[in-house]
Amino acid sequence: MIDIKLIRENSELVKENIKKKFQDHKLGLVDEIIELDKKVRELKLNGDNLRKERNTISNEIGILFKDKKIDEANQKKKVVVDINNKLTSIEEEENKLSSELKNKMMMIPNIIADDVPIGEDDSKNVEEACFGEANVPDYEIPYHSDIMASFSGLDKEAAGRVSGNGFYYLMGDIARLHSAVLAYARDFMIDKGFTYCIPPYMIHGSAVDGVMSFEEKDNMMYKIEGEELYLIGTSEHSMIAKFKDQLLKESELPITMTSYSPCFRKEVGAHGIEERGVYRIHQFEKQEMVVICKPEDSESWYEKMWNYSVELFRSLDIPVRKLVCCSGDLADLKYRSCDIEAWSPRQKAYFEVCSCSNLTDAQARRLAIRYKDSDGNKVYAHTLNNTVIAPPRMLIAFLENNLQKDGSVLIPSVLRPYMGGKERLIPNK
Repeated sequence: MIDIKLIRENSELVKENIKKKFQDHKLGLVDEIIELDKKVRELKLNGDNLRKERNTISNEIGILFKDKKIDEANQKKKVVVDINNKLTSIEEEENKLSSELKNKMMMIPNIIADDVPIGEDDSKNVEEACFGEANVPDYEIPYHSDIMASFSGLDKEAAGRVSGNGFYYLMGDIARLHSAVLAYARDFMIDKGFTYCIPPYMIHGSAVDGVMSFEEKDNMMYKIEGEELYLIGTSEHSMIAKFKDQLLKESELPITMTSYSPCFRKEVGAHGIEERGVYRIHQFEKQEMVVICKPEDSESWYEKMWNYSVELFRSLDIPVRKLVCCSGDLADLKYRSCDIEAWSPRQKAYFEVCSCSNLTDAQARRLAIRYKDSDGNKVYAHTLNNTVIAPPRMLIAFLENNLQKDGSVLIPSVLRPYMGGKERLIPNK
């Protein structure tokens, strides 16, 4: 959510930003917000004036009773009753319009960075850099589910019977590999100075509205029936919401956390659920990194965070590239974002494995996350998030890039301690 002052003082900038994000259907919201804001401020002013008048009259009533002027005091009391009735009406209207104003404000996208590429959708994202040589071996790389099947490591048929489409069983060495990369990613981030966290896997609706747009909420989140609780789609949701309504100390910043959680997503939209493999599914596990910092530090943290992703994937012998997200591909709360994509030698193309975002103060405004600076001012913090590792999707890149001609899979040296010292996986089919 952006600052209401920006809409009041520079509505054309806000409208231009909306156009850059190809959301012209929201342009009318800006004028509606300006009008609502005007009405709310008028109601607040009227209410404040009535409260002052009531206080003045109440003081007069006390004096009149003291002077035994009972009739005059009782007449004044009637005026106070009339003021109270007017205040009740004004406060009800103010609360109603304030709620409407907030809902409309939460639909306005965050102002994007000046250097974000302008484009309608992810087809206009821009490759910025590649890391590692994207090789294609002289032998066939099978589909990832077939590689997993060669180790008796994937059972989607049974998962379909138990849970339906979009779920899976991982077994044996593949399940162990899944856990190993999560443990390695956890320790990788701890070594970078991040605090390890395991957050709640369900959060209140007010927390959901604080971390994402209404549209994302509808497309992603599973609601618990009969409860005001949602299953998280990523641990970022509960990690950022941990600081809801908090006034932090400047000395506490930056707060750097790495969190593990299962993630649950409806995956409503153009992509849908993958029938055969485990690329797009309803349930997966993830190691996440989250930073809460001062505004002047968020851009440097953004650079650090996506670079951590590159370093991690390169340590697992996986070539990657950085893809800068264009304006139309940015979720509403994002100031800028990039994807780290892993090389798929089977597809001879890259695919997304990490998403790094700077949301400036958009989430902090929704969740009222502030800190007190050295001058005593209460300042909204900036929030950032990035995927560390999200298996089983990243296992696709791992298996394809480490698959050998004989069907075995090499285990990079950094991962061997988490795999019981194994140097390679040997297929049993």
